Amino acid sequence: MLENLELSHPTGRGVFGCLFFRRTPEIMGKCLEIAEQIGLADKLDTEGGILSHGQKQWLEIGMLLMQNPEVIMLDEPVAGMSVRERQETSQLIRKISQNRSVIVIEHDMEFVKEIADRVTVMHMGKVISEGSMETVQNDPKVIEVYIGH
Repeated sequence: MLENLELSHPTGRGVFGCLFFRRTPEIMGKCLEIAEQIGLADKLDTEGGILSHGQKQWLEIGMLLMQNPEVIMLDEPVAGMSVRERQETSQLIRKISQNRSVIVIEHDMEFVKEIADRVTVMHMGKVISEGSMETVQNDPKVIEVYIGH
């Protein structure tokens, strides 16, 4: 898993970065910091491929965090996760959204309730409602499109 995080560090990007990449104390420190943040510090020596489904999702988020982005976009981050993994993912998303924008595309409205400050509902590529979860759930357009009469 450590290698996955290392490869995501911006220093290793590009031709020269790849050719001359070295594990420096700075890079190792960043990897440890991100591993702690995503709850996988005890898995640094574990091969990424044998992590649980939820842990793989967290590793992918960690790989994004290594690049220190201002915006992160996650597409159905809890699909296929256990209840416990969903709860931990919810906590992780709330934590990482404190100092950056996080856009989550998700159909599971119970999960969205746990993480979202603002919700945008789209239908056929067009925004039909925006606001708090309560606002969009009570919007007649949303009810008509997604629940029907």
